[in-house]
Amino acid sequence: MRKLVIEKAAVKHNLSVIKERAAGAVIYGVLTGDGGGAGVVPMAKILRAEGIGRFAIYDVKEAEKLRQAGFEDEEILMLRSTTDREELEQLIDLNVVCTISSVDTGLALNALAENRSTVACAHIQVDTGMGFGGFLVSEPEKILLAYRSLPNVALEGIYTQLHGMKLNDPEAEHQLDQFHQVLDTIHSAGFETGTIHAAGSFALLHNDSARLDGVRAGSAILGRCRRTRDDRLKTVGYGEVPLAEVRWLPKGHTIGTDKPIILKKPARVAVLPVGYQNGFGVSRPRETSFWAMVARWRRSKKRTVRVADHRARILGPIGATETLLNVTNIKCSAGDLAVFDIDPLFARGFIQEFR
Repeated sequence: MRKLVIEKAAVKHNLSVIKERAAGAVIYGVLTGDGGGAGVVPMAKILRAEGIGRFAIYDVKEAEKLRQAGFEDEEILMLRSTTDREELEQLIDLNVVCTISSVDTGLALNALAENRSTVACAHIQVDTGMGFGGFLVSEPEKILLAYRSLPNVALEGIYTQLHGMKLNDPEAEHQLDQFHQVLDTIHSAGFETGTIHAAGSFALLHNDSARLDGVRAGSAILGRCRRTRDDRLKTVGYGEVPLAEVRWLPKGHTIGTDKPIILKKPARVAVLPVGYQNGFGVSRPRETSFWAMVARWRRSKKRTVRVADHRARILGPIGATETLLNVTNIKCSAGDLAVFDIDPLFARGFIQEFR
């Protein structure tokens, strides 16, 4: 049985770091991707127990799961806009705070709320350079139109998304400057913006000027964000699987499929019933520079699996569903547990277990 283990103590530790960095700003626990792969409801329960009562999602089903699990009064923010009537109806029924990223998305939400004789809550999204959605900073008149022309929409907040490539990123600072210009325009026109937020996990941890009224913490909760040595986070999530087989292979035997290697001497190998189709060895995209890719390649060569309190090196490439380990000098047998790092976001075929 494959198990994906989530350490509750490590999650709580990361939340303490996040709270410290937030410095009083409201925290949105971002639960996109089924809670980063750890389960949207279990993660929300831990967050709520630690005093976080605002959540951000990307899929209507995630909001539905939260409401059905008893999260009745907590604020849930949808981090994308939509004009799909069925989706909008579900969001209103679930009392979700919607996102308005254009005149069209605003009019669609307002029309539906008007037809249902209700008022829908929403945040304005501003595109300061990410390109995924939002009002352009060069078109402030359209943003002001949203404040003036949507009587059945309560605009409770406004946000943007920042680049998170590196520390002291001048592009991120430029984005913040543009965002503040938009805010000044709105305030000068006499409108209140509500909760203002720009910082995701990386900016929250490393850019005080991006903190504003609120912050969005997602990958930082599991310590799976873009890491720096001094961020104090703990990496959360590991796999636990019994070895399928242990045996000796002779000198000259080939190992692997795509790029097989030849054993230079006899080796005792263990079959780990996990491969890249299960998410083993799969990581989130990071920097794409040549030296960053070299660093990732070197780390992959050092990847190990813990067997019987020893580190076993991987032999050959990671397979689709199985991976070979070198256990020549490790006392072990089939059925013994192997423990390895795996990002919950990519884990497939595992049973989740919170410890």
